Amino acid sequence: MCGIAGFVGRGDQSDLLAMTRALAHRGPDGEGFHIDADLALHLGHRRLAVRDLSGGGQPMWNADATICVVYNGEIYNHEALRSELQAAGHVFATSHSDTEVLIHGYAEWGVDLAARLNGMFAFALFDVARKRLYLARDRFGEKPLYYCARRDLFAFGSELGALVAHRGIDPVPSSLSLHKLFAYGYLPAPHALYEGTSKLPGGHYMTVDLATLEVRTQAYWRFVLDPDEALAARGTDALAEELRALFLEATSRRLVSDVPIGVFLSGGLDSSAILAAAAQSRPAGELRSFTIGFNEPSYDESAFARQVADHIGSDHNQRVLGLDDARDLIPSILSRVDEPTADPSIIPTHVLSAFAREHVTVALSGDGGDELFAGYDPFKALKPAGIYSALVPAPLHQFFRHCADYIPRSTRNMSLDFKVRRTLMGLSQPESAWAPTWMAPLDPQSAHEFFDEPMRPLDVYSEAVDLWETGPASNRVDRLLQFFTIFYLQDDILAKVDRASMMTSLETRAVFLDNDLVDFCCRLPNQFKFRNGQRKFLLKKALEPLLPASIVNRGKKGFGIPVADWMREIPKQPPLSPVAGMNTARMARAWADHRSGREDNRLLLWTWLGLQHTMQSALPKGN
Repeated sequence: MCGIAGFVGRGDQSDLLAMTRALAHRGPDGEGFHIDADLALHLGHRRLAVRDLSGGGQPMWNADATICVVYNGEIYNHEALRSELQAAGHVFATSHSDTEVLIHGYAEWGVDLAARLNGMFAFALFDVARKRLYLARDRFGEKPLYYCARRDLFAFGSELGALVAHRGIDPVPSSLSLHKLFAYGYLPAPHALYEGTSKLPGGHYMTVDLATLEVRTQAYWRFVLDPDEALAARGTDALAEELRALFLEATSRRLVSDVPIGVFLSGGLDSSAILAAAAQSRPAGELRSFTIGFNEPSYDESAFARQVADHIGSDHNQRVLGLDDARDLIPSILSRVDEPTADPSIIPTHVLSAFAREHVTVALSGDGGDELFAGYDPFKALKPAGIYSALVPAPLHQFFRHCADYIPRSTRNMSLDFKVRRTLMGLSQPESAWAPTWMAPLDPQSAHEFFDEPMRPLDVYSEAVDLWETGPASNRVDRLLQFFTIFYLQDDILAKVDRASMMTSLETRAVFLDNDLVDFCCRLPNQFKFRNGQRKFLLKKALEPLLPASIVNRGKKGFGIPVADWMREIPKQPPLSPVAGMNTARMARAWADHRSGREDNRLLLWTWLGLQHTMQSALPKGN
């Protein structure tokens, strides 16, 4: 796991050094550079050594110095690819470096390389003969890749902070991106926070002509649900057995490491399943599990995590996070997140990562399970939402929302009043905007109060609306599955885990995003994911032999923090630095209403707080 950065065109070595310095936390074990003055090409790399500890330095070249790569990630099928390439006549200099597989793979397959990889990655390959860069990002965007493409400059980096460390790129927030940030709670690719910057979407590659700086972007894979109804004829037991086998194999692939490895354990189904699966490949006593607990009982799952760890027999480690801890942590973490998020669970995720990093260098995570198997609450809301939408005339929507305001407010995790208000907020929008509105930091109907130039909700939610209305899914369950997997997973969950863990130089690996497991899920009809109100139906069946029934069947709580309470005290004074295009006075009123208890603005205020810290920490331009 590493950090990469580079550019071609305007700039010099000092810019490259500034960009890689901004990524030092991603790669504390070494650095490397390549500069081609004739092409104005600069490539940089920061290394976190996980595989091939004595070798594997980057930029890495092939034997005849015609291809070089800077790379961030892990390729789990690199041994199989190495064998295939060796059979085709390729001679490797290293014994088991996955980085070298990229070089020989590109020489053999060209731009088709990315489609053959099972892993998480973001890389830039320099093709000397063609005078071009080839950049690619893994299917789901586990590893980040930002870029700026202009007539005089193409620059890229693992984080936005590295990109704007280049003196030619100014950290000026984009008006459209600000709208989308407060509408989604994250920025869906290809949008990035600053003017002129973008994110390469997961499942895409791009080529850059070094002479003309012409950029071409192409999808090599898309998440598309293509249910195979013939699978249903095989029966639940047979499908559960196949799913279990795929899950065990996916876990086993991610246990390969030259450094110590552990498991994030929340006590929920997904992380518990990973620990149980890991114990099928390694002695349980060698496995280390890590949990963060909370003083607030409605958020705390540590007792369930302990139950799972005792059942498996892992070496279990636990810490508790409280309000006093958060006072110091929130500013330091949010100033390093790189791009704001409405997801406050980045705080416990960072604490968990830092805790795990004291013992291991790699940790397995359960990210992706909820998206692939319909694990979120909105799946249960779809049926009543459809009935409500069909029976309640649009003019009455605001009346019912007003009635919901009389429900006593609670700061408990996923309280009834919070769910009701969120649900009604979404249902006041067209069906194609239900999903993002349910998750929105800012009510789309009141967005005009916070922005100088308001946009129509359907324009702000254009990506989600297009997917809902024109995507291949033919029913609401599959449409919601695609929304969560394509947008929320990539640009909220995975981005959060990447930033939170890499701040501590910890590599995380998402078991559920294995290619073979995902391909199976894409063919699986949705009645095996969400059946009669039961979420993760087949996954639970598959895990019954591995886990206690009390863990398999317990409800989902989610990995959050008591942010509604915390935001009444942290920070002492609401941050109200002006943001171009936004109404600071209205935001001040939102803070006051929340702290008085009149309103619950937790997600709005958290997003604003993150934006304030991000803008304040934007790297100054050096010489």
